[in-house]
Amino acid sequence: MEPPRAKVIGVARHRLATDGDGVTTLVAFNGCPLRCRYCLNPQSLGDGGRFKEYYPESLYREIRIDELYFLATNGGVTFGGGEPCLRPEFIRRFRELCGDGWQINLETSLNVPADNIASLLPMVNTLIIDIKDLNPEIYRNYTGQDNSLVLSNLRLIADSGRQSDCIVRIPLIPGHNTNADRENSRKALEALGFTRFDLFTYQIRKH
Repeated sequence: MEPPRAKVIGVARHRLATDGDGVTTLVAFNGCPLRCRYCLNPQSLGDGGRFKEYYPESLYREIRIDELYFLATNGGVTFGGGEPCLRPEFIRRFRELCGDGWQINLETSLNVPADNIASLLPMVNTLIIDIKDLNPEIYRNYTGQDNSLVLSNLRLIADSGRQSDCIVRIPLIPGHNTNADRENSRKALEALGFTRFDLFTYQIRKH
């Protein structure tokens, strides 16, 4: 079987308290199932032709230069994107290479097949979940996609007892949802046992 490989739009070192505990390196994958109106990384939506391609081994060799920082601060690698949960086999192999000493975090929309999430949960320390809004109509209007996979994956995580390992981002999106909508999303998440939330407002750039 051919080893997994992935296009990476960027590798950012020495991040502190922004993508999980300690010092982290952010690895942003190319490719995303969503088409959000205010996409933060539009370069992740292209065909990836201009981005560097990695195997897990080559990425590990590049990142391990900061292993001492990771071990000293309980830090590690945060996979973002794009959508890292489209790459479960790549991340599984990377975990085998780095072992249990590094934290592995995922920044994800959860809009991926449930099998992807089920396979990633045993190897991931923290999930940083951007749910946009749990209202299906608001979600579709903002992302262009259905959120049924998001809802089922939230239940899967809850059934696995991993709610405390998740930070759920619930944004106020100007022109798309209200504070009342955001509160409804928070209450629905609390009903599933999630307790760690990041409430913020998207800052929309005017062109």
